[in-house]
Amino acid sequence: MILTLSCPDQPGIVARVSSFLYERGANILDAQQYDDVETGHFFMRVVFAAPGADFDALRADFGDLAQGFSMRWSLRDPKARRKVMILASQQDHCLADLLYRWRRGELPMDISAVVSNHPIETYANLDLRGVPFHHLPVSRATKLEQEAAIWKLIQETGTELVVLARYMQVLSEGLAAKLEERCINIHHSFLPGFKGARPYHQAHERGVKVIGATAHYVTANLDEGPIIEQDVERISHRDTPAALIRKGRDIERRVLARAVRWKLEDRVLLNGAKTVVFTD
Repeated sequence: MILTLSCPDQPGIVARVSSFLYERGANILDAQQYDDVETGHFFMRVVFAAPGADFDALRADFGDLAQGFSMRWSLRDPKARRKVMILASQQDHCLADLLYRWRRGELPMDISAVVSNHPIETYANLDLRGVPFHHLPVSRATKLEQEAAIWKLIQETGTELVVLARYMQVLSEGLAAKLEERCINIHHSFLPGFKGARPYHQAHERGVKVIGATAHYVTANLDEGPIIEQDVERISHRDTPAALIRKGRDIERRVLARAVRWKLEDRVLLNGAKTVVFTD
């Protein structure tokens, strides 16, 4: 089982949680904690084994404990794989990487659907066997109708996490609000950075020495959601815009994959406009 929690900090939280698990015959396998002295909030992730435990009873009992500490918490069996929907556009490098890692067993998830505003022929080089694919074209005039179709698909498939794998459409405030804390985007720069079209060309014109990528939660404020993961790579004056794009794709792939995996493994806890990430 994986237990995550956050609450106002006070003495005795770790002791009370540990005693709770011990009293029910659980064995703690891994525990991480963080006390944010600036906000006065405490964060914790515990992985434990509880052979023969009644999961529903365990959840109910912990709910009583959590209430006394004003906790925001989650208790989940990691064998219950989350359903993930991937949204993509013409650029397929992040989609291809997620599919590869999923098939290799690196990402503990079930793909509920791949949704694109481009037809399936766009991905002729990808292996989409066994993956439900939905072509939902969009224009400025049909944006709300297309998003309504996406939301309906999310509900029908029981999707728990949406991943924007270089999906080149801005979600409306309404859909972003519905997907709060369960929609991850990969941004093509180390935020804050060069926004708009042709970001690598902008970076090249400015002679930057590093490029990067940022995975973050989607919010109504464009590219300003809580950051989950970032990475950079050094470049030089010899790098052309094409070289920056190639290197940028590599960064985007690995940053998005790490963010998705950490989310699937209950390692990401929201801390206001930031996140606490208990990496492995």
